[in-house]
Amino acid sequence: MTLADIRIEQQNKTFTFRADFCGELKIDQSIAHNGVCLTVVDIAEDTYSVTAMKETLLRSNLGQLQVGDIVNVERSMRPDALLDGHIVQGHVDQTAVCTAVDDAEGSLRSNTNLREITARWRKGRLRSTVSA
Repeated sequence: MTLADIRIEQQNKTFTFRADFCGELKIDQSIAHNGVCLTVVDIAEDTYSVTAMKETLLRSNLGQLQVGDIVNVERSMRPDALLDGHIVQGHVDQTAVCTAVDDAEGSLRSNTNLREITARWRKGRLRSTVSA
C-alpha cells in the first residue's frame, strides 16, 4: 500500500492511505501497518487515515515514513476465515536495520544492527518479526 499523505499533529502523525477496500472499513477498526496496529480514524471514498502517537513513532519505522513509501498493510482476521500463516502478537520494543543478507546453503541469513540490546533480552531469548 502506498502512503498518500502525512499530517503532523503536535507529536503525532496521521497517515492517509489510498485503498480499494475503504468501503468495507469502519471507524475504530484496527489495521496493521508495517506490523504496527493502528486504529482507523477517518474514511473517505478511496482513502482511510490512522494516527500514530509519539511513542509508536519512536519504537517503530513509522516515524521515518514519507509520502509515496510502500507500507505493508494487514487487515484484521475474521474469526470464520481460514488462517494461512502465523499469528504474531506483541509490542514493538525496538527496531533494527538489516545490514546484510547472506546465502546459507538454501536459506537466507540476515544480520541486523540493533541500536541497543536491553537487559531483558540478554536474559532470555530474543523474539523478532520481520517486515519485508
